[in-house]
Amino acid sequence: MKAVAVVRGDSDVKGVVTFEQENEGPVTVTYDISGNTPNALRGFHIHNFGDATNGCVSAGPHFNPYGVSHGDRVGTKETRHVGDLGNISTDSEGVAKGSFTDSLLTLTGPNSIIGRSVVVHAGQDDVGKGVGAAAEESKKTGNAGGRNACGVIGFSS
Repeated sequence: MKAVAVVRGDSDVKGVVTFEQENEGPVTVTYDISGNTPNALRGFHIHNFGDATNGCVSAGPHFNPYGVSHGDRVGTKETRHVGDLGNISTDSEGVAKGSFTDSLLTLTGPNSIIGRSVVVHAGQDDVGKGVGAAAEESKKTGNAGGRNACGVIGFSS
């Protein structure tokens, strides 16, 4: 099964994110996103709603069906939102290109990411490890900042 999201926003950030899953296996996420700040890390998440009526703000919070704190992509469902995909790294031209697999994402069933949004944030995700004044927000959003671009995840051929 395959899905795709074309990401765009108010900034110059734009690109394509694809999702592929065989049977009940992990989802392979492949991304090619340009227009970011060069040589930087940018938060990368699945958000709850596939709604862009008010720009990326309409995507709502991170997809978190288990009601847990924000964390790192390598975490389990007990230690991270399903939508927590960590950071993507940009090159000297501001392009983030790569792929990874994730065992919490699924394209089927009640926790499917189909119809939700993928968001590229303006800042680096602290993966829930913020301290001091940043600690409370870190457990919700990873302090990844504004939403530079987003796209609704839909079925692909």
